[in-house]
Amino acid sequence: MLALQAVCAVFLVYDAGMDILQLEQRFNVRESDTLEYLIVLALVLSLAMTFRQFRALLTRNRHVEARLQAASGAFQALLDDHFAAWELTVSERDVALLAIKGLGIGEIASVRQTREGTVKAQLAAIYRKAGVSGRPQLISLFVEELMGEPLVGAPG
Repeated sequence: MLALQAVCAVFLVYDAGMDILQLEQRFNVRESDTLEYLIVLALVLSLAMTFRQFRALLTRNRHVEARLQAASGAFQALLDDHFAAWELTVSERDVALLAIKGLGIGEIASVRQTREGTVKAQLAAIYRKAGVSGRPQLISLFVEELMGEPLVGAPG
């Protein structure tokens, strides 16, 4: 559609330039009005189709954003369910969330304004309560559930 619009636009600019400069009389170029009407019709139709495709793209974008927001909310609900089932304290929940987001022990300690030893102890308690041996297994619990596969150590 873009190529068709470009060709039509070039033709119409050329035609307008020729009309303004009145070169068609000098070179005896005689254009058919029918060709001009067809070019304009093709341009209008291609613009209408482009507009329709643009609207469809905007609609699809809104649907994708809504699904992403729903998935984000569902993931948070999943985290909350597991954290409650594992009986994590408020501090452990914060540390677990930061660990799942990919922060290192030092970064978690900095964000929480605590010592790294405290974060390590909280992570050990989280892993114990979740029945996993470390961060990769903790993350895989949620990934597996989101993928619809059976979850080892699932709550309830």
